[in-house]
Amino acid sequence: MPHFLTLLLSSLLIIIQLHVHVHVHARFVVEKSSVSVLSPTSLKSKHDAAIANFGIPDYGGFIVGSLFYPQTGAFGCLPFQGDKPFKSNTSRPTILLLDRGDCYFALKVWNAQQAGAAVVLVMDSIDESLITMDLPEDSTEADAYVEKIRIPSAFIEKSLGTTLKEAVRNAEDVVIRLDWRESVPHPDNRVEYEFWTNSNDECGTRCNEQMDFVKSFKGHAQILEKGGYTQFTPHYITWYCPEAFRFSSQCKSQCINHGRYCAPDPEQDFGVGYEGKDIVYENLRQLCVHRVSNETNRSWVWWDFVTDFHVRCSLKDKRYTKQCAEDVMKSLNLPVDKINDCMGDPEADVENKVLKIEQEMQIGHGARGDVTILPTLVINEVQYRGKLDRTAVLKAICSGFKETEEPPICLTSDIQTDECLERNGGCWQLLQQNITACKDTFRGRVCECPVVNGVQYKGDGYTTCEAYGPARCTINNGGCWSETKNELTATACSNSDISGCKCPSGFRGDGQNCEDVDECKERLACQCEGCSCTNTWGGYHCKCSGNQVYMKDQDTCIEKSGSKVGSFLVFLVLAVVVGGGLAGYMFYKYRLRSYMDSEIMSIMSQYMPLDSQNKVESHSETETLRQGAV
Repeated sequence: MPHFLTLLLSSLLIIIQLHVHVHVHARFVVEKSSVSVLSPTSLKSKHDAAIANFGIPDYGGFIVGSLFYPQTGAFGCLPFQGDKPFKSNTSRPTILLLDRGDCYFALKVWNAQQAGAAVVLVMDSIDESLITMDLPEDSTEADAYVEKIRIPSAFIEKSLGTTLKEAVRNAEDVVIRLDWRESVPHPDNRVEYEFWTNSNDECGTRCNEQMDFVKSFKGHAQILEKGGYTQFTPHYITWYCPEAFRFSSQCKSQCINHGRYCAPDPEQDFGVGYEGKDIVYENLRQLCVHRVSNETNRSWVWWDFVTDFHVRCSLKDKRYTKQCAEDVMKSLNLPVDKINDCMGDPEADVENKVLKIEQEMQIGHGARGDVTILPTLVINEVQYRGKLDRTAVLKAICSGFKETEEPPICLTSDIQTDECLERNGGCWQLLQQNITACKDTFRGRVCECPVVNGVQYKGDGYTTCEAYGPARCTINNGGCWSETKNELTATACSNSDISGCKCPSGFRGDGQNCEDVDECKERLACQCEGCSCTNTWGGYHCKCSGNQVYMKDQDTCIEKSGSKVGSFLVFLVLAVVVGGGLAGYMFYKYRLRSYMDSEIMSIMSQYMPLDSQNKVESHSETETLRQGAV
């Protein structure tokens, strides 16, 4: 049953049956461009074409090109062989005609883009009214190429396609103009546009697409709004809970105001994480942010709130809370009380005035169709088709102005928003050093911790940025405590500690605030007998009574005279040692040396005759020699 309810409540749109009991049928409007055959002369004509819901249509512009029809693989479901096989022989771009069937429309266009086509026309296979070529259903395979499609495409009727195909087969030079200049009406000098979105950031590819668009288009939107060129209104789709399930635990977890306004469970699991009613309530908050800020002529603040909320309070980071949302509102100087009053009581068994209007607006009126998918952009009552690309959407909005009445941003997109000039854009800043996390870009302001003189700041950029790295103490003391007294400076910042603040020795605190420790009062020093302690800023001074000296390492006092006796004893010992050494040397030199000399002489005399003996032995030896000679 829970899984069944999840699917049921996720698919039943409010447009099927409104709570006011008005039964309606969903009305989908096909948005169109025009296709004109310029040559051959015999085929000159103008027709409607349905703009595809992917790729990038050239709103406000047109393309003239040569028509090609492939001899093989006319369905375009497989990559075309060769390098740019449909390259035109003229300077005109290539418009490729393909048959309907066998694969996704988007895959056909992707393969055509890879083969060098500038525009794709897909011809119907049956005689019927025009349909919109939509995105494939959720598919991992399709996700790989859908976001990469950059060329426009359109769907044409079978009769026109057959005529064009025959002309190409007969080797005629078929020239086509695809025109989007009248796709968006321009009744006056102000463009009104709506964006149907969702605060849920965990719904897959569509959620990522709409959030990426909001971030990238924010700067353009704010410039247009501040200049009075546009009137922007955000909208949010809500579901309702069928009467039979209104008091079930599943409906209660997904709906507010007794089942009147619902959203699917973000995790598709009723037992974990956030609930659908959390999404509804945040959607309501974002509607009230726009409504309240619009009352004070600051309607463009909605773009800042939504982007900041996505960064600071996402579902993925488990910070999707009321408190986080209110912190964002405060940083943008939004009146929290008024916004809460606007939201009303989600538990009351009554209609919510804001969400009731949303349900009514979801139903198409005039030229605009019903809103059935997210995200949906509506410009001058016409639904925008194609990828939510920043430049493409700006062109579509600009095409809604009368000629020569476009605002300057329509002529150049490289314009900065200068949001940092007002309250520093709601970002963190250090006034004393003129350091800020606010950066203006043509996409709007961003809050990003800066790098200043080689020092990196880290934090969320909105409420906190802290210096990080070895050089951090050179700028505002690394954001740590510092104080100077009596020409002495103490700091909680240390270059050896690349992050954090720590009070130095003699102080205690959290590093942002440090106070002197009274070592004397807290008996942390000078505990020796006879010691007296005097506290100093960041330290202490110990003094011993009488004729004593304080030894800090041992926290003790010793007698000054005792030190003289000790020195004398040391001197005496050294004198004895030196004297003993001298006596030993004298003994060795005179007594021991004489004894050794006599002993050596005695030994040597046994082998070496004395001088008198030498003379006798020499005489005898001479006589012997003489006798031998005879």
